[in-house]
Amino acid sequence: MLHTKIIDVKKRKLSISLAEEFISSSDYGASIFFSGTVRNQNNSKSVVGITYDSHDALVIKSFEEIYNEIDQKLKIEDKSVFIEHAKGFLNLGEISIIIAVACRHRDEAYVLSRYIIEEIKKRSPIWKKEHYLNNESNWLKGNPIVHEKD
Repeated sequence: MLHTKIIDVKKRKLSISLAEEFISSSDYGASIFFSGTVRNQNNSKSVVGITYDSHDALVIKSFEEIYNEIDQKLKIEDKSVFIEHAKGFLNLGEISIIIAVACRHRDEAYVLSRYIIEEIKKRSPIWKKEHYLNNESNWLKGNPIVHEKD
């Protein structure tokens, strides 16, 4: 039963190559790389960058909790997981989060990657402030793409 992970918040540019190197193994048949990047539009406003802030200790704790739930909730025991989130100002196109997973089979890898990003969006104390062309900025409310049913 293989279990590997790296979980962190970084105030530097994130790199897919570090994630790829970390999860690379002939023990796995499937790898998924998810990267979130800063886009130029949101809610009909022209975005020029985003500042991410976080409560680092609580973010790491939430990432650890999400990782520790995987065996029980998803029944994926053999895996390698890499999660990094950026902190500070990011320009358009820069990477804000990297989630890289490796599993024995592709279905497990897709399920695992999606589970991790959705749980991070719901549970991790990470805030983002969008900066706009008109020199205005705004802290955004969290918006997970999966909504709980009543």
